Amino acid sequence: MNQAGTNHLSLAYLLHRRPYSNSSLLVECFTEAQGRFPAIAKGVKGRGKTGPSLLQPFVPLQIGWSGKGEVKSLTLYEQAGRAQPLNGTPLYCGFYLNELLMRLLQRNDPHEHLFHLYAAQLHHLSAKGVDEAELRYFELDLLNELGYGVDLETDTEAQCPIDVDGTYRFIPERGLVATDGDGEYAISGQTLLSLASRRLILPVQLREARFLLRTLLGFYLGDKPLKSRELFRHTHQRQ
Repeated sequence: MNQAGTNHLSLAYLLHRRPYSNSSLLVECFTEAQGRFPAIAKGVKGRGKTGPSLLQPFVPLQIGWSGKGEVKSLTLYEQAGRAQPLNGTPLYCGFYLNELLMRLLQRNDPHEHLFHLYAAQLHHLSAKGVDEAELRYFELDLLNELGYGVDLETDTEAQCPIDVDGTYRFIPERGLVATDGDGEYAISGQTLLSLASRRLILPVQLREARFLLRTLLGFYLGDKPLKSRELFRHTHQRQ
């Protein structure tokens, strides 16, 4: 699809879409050049139209858009690479990544590096399935990219390096502090340093890293639960 009047071009993925009028779609675009923004794809639904098959999540696109308002008009969309087929648990993980980006990214705030990390994560999910360590690294990169990262190598209260044999807990707006306990909020120094060096291996490290990243993300996501988590939980309860 190509029309005159295209003002911008960029690689993109769609994070979400929903019907808009009888023949159009309202899509949430995540672009390499301009970040996240909504756009209307006019007249794409109907017999013989390729729009509905292309304008969906996990399909790499080259898109063009125009307009000065918050909601743009999609003027061009072409497939820019092989779609990433996701099924089962990888599909839920893909929805989860999309929801994180929808909830945490400010509109019209470019993050080119994050765009490519997201594309790589989709490729990994499609080619190799779910790798829990890789998901934790993406969550960590997302927080760092948005300026919400935490120093995983420093006890912020004592202002000293994390001890590999120590035990810590995360306190919002303070950081990681040493604790004597080994309860549900405790995270080992070994896990923190393994996460910082991208070397999560042991099941206990994956479990503690998952808890830490869920706590960090939850602080910025607020009280509203993630729909992708709820969908995954309900689906597996029925099975």
